Amino acid sequence: MHKVLFIEDDDAIRLALRMALEDEGYDVVEAHDGASGLVQFGQHRPDVVLLDLRLPDLSGFEVCKAIRATSTVPIIMVTAQTEAADMVAGLEAGADDYITKPVVPKVLSARIAAVLRRVSYSAVNDDGDGDVFRFGDIELRPEQGVVTKGGTELSLTRTEFRMLCEFANHADAVLSRDQLLEHVWGYEYLGDSRLVDAHVRRLRLKVEDTPDDPQLIVTVRGLGYRLIT
Repeated sequence: MHKVLFIEDDDAIRLALRMALEDEGYDVVEAHDGASGLVQFGQHRPDVVLLDLRLPDLSGFEVCKAIRATSTVPIIMVTAQTEAADMVAGLEAGADDYITKPVVPKVLSARIAAVLRRVSYSAVNDDGDGDVFRFGDIELRPEQGVVTKGGTELSLTRTEFRMLCEFANHADAVLSRDQLLEHVWGYEYLGDSRLVDAHVRRLRLKVEDTPDDPQLIVTVRGLGYRLIT
């Protein structure tokens, strides 16, 4: 049984979604604010975190950053905010995905299942030396889950790592946002292209010498992104 930590200050929303997720077979741990959420995270080590952005003490952004400092656990933002800036800020704080309120339980369950599939895929493929990809001063070892830049290991989230692997497997080819949504997130129709753009920005901050003038992962206007080798 997969364990889900749900950090949300609205009691009614927390109760409704907990019951829905438990009906789907998840073990749900609840927290009503950011501080208690971080305590619960340390105690229970969940498989997925559902995180509201607007909390009464710490902001969801702060909670996300605190979790990301020690863990690559999948984080899905659950928020009433529909402004693109808030969504992007949450993603750039380290969240893997977002879903807006009012939440449709079946959609939320599908999103959770998708991030868990990505984690399972990474675990199954982390068992040998396998291929080594090199581009610029970046070295990627997919089956070991290791990326280095100039010999120094980089800390990537699971989503960032899978995105980099997808680019490496299609080096010098243009990948559309829809292709990346399908191959990295596993979404054929549930996703949002802003997920892709935000994660490309985060990935560039880690792998590029000059993220504002990228030389490795470049934008192909109107088409998508391309990894240059």
